[in-house]
Amino acid sequence: MLMHVQQISVAIDQRPSCVTAQPFGQQLLKWIGNKQRFAPEIISYFPQSAGRYFEPFLGAGGVLGTLAPTNGLASDIFEPLMEIWITLKSNPKLLTQWYQKRWQQMMSGDKVAEYEQIKANYNKRPNAADLLFLCRSCYGGVVRFRKIDGFMSTPCGIHTPISPESFAQRVQAWNARVQGTEFSRMDFRDAMSLARSGDIVYCDPPYSHTQSILYGAQSFELGDLLEAIAMCKRRGAFVALSIDGSKKSGDYLCDIPLPKGLFERELAVNCGRSMLKRFQMEGKTLESEEVKDRLLLTY
Repeated sequence: MLMHVQQISVAIDQRPSCVTAQPFGQQLLKWIGNKQRFAPEIISYFPQSAGRYFEPFLGAGGVLGTLAPTNGLASDIFEPLMEIWITLKSNPKLLTQWYQKRWQQMMSGDKVAEYEQIKANYNKRPNAADLLFLCRSCYGGVVRFRKIDGFMSTPCGIHTPISPESFAQRVQAWNARVQGTEFSRMDFRDAMSLARSGDIVYCDPPYSHTQSILYGAQSFELGDLLEAIAMCKRRGAFVALSIDGSKKSGDYLCDIPLPKGLFERELAVNCGRSMLKRFQMEGKTLESEEVKDRLLLTY
């Protein structure tokens, strides 16, 4: 039986009896804000029984991959990213070939020069195959885009990207976990409008203070998302929202104003050290830069 909104009223640090998910550590894509390490904790707050699973800001799909829903809709507006996910499900062999070809190119010559060539090809014609390799080989996994035109600017990482064999194993594992999910390039408002009573929607939108360089140059307004969440709630769908918590933007501590009555509970999920700050500070230690996302629940 689905849990009803009115039946849930617990303290901020008290967990209901909800979904249990085992850790799934085989990250497919490197992407800023990836929640894969913390997905089991996030999923533990989902309703025990729910209908269809929606993830309208897919990114690296950390929560999706950990949950492995039997009936899901995962979407994003960023076309090259969604082409990666669609190919993962429909033609995993092609995905591994994309990666292998570029890995061999990078390893056959000057690593940085070859990376820059792949990046230049992507910037000339944005495509899934180049983006797939770039997000696994760029510095710190911080895929940065220039907002005005989507130009990717992240330099080559100091690490050696995982081998094609290791990547192929990850593709195989992910392919099995997404068989119950439909992938679609879609605006978050359109995706969320499909959620019905008893469905669960997990939203992990771009951080409001850094999204201008980190999310494929897409425009995003928090007010539009909050309106979509309110509409989902009115229809009886459950919504969980990860949003800026104690993360700092420069010297500013993020504080997001939220409508009264929209969310029933708020929890803090410790996401470790900021990947973006590590990139900006050239790998220095970041004791003061811990990220704690706010997990907001409409139920």
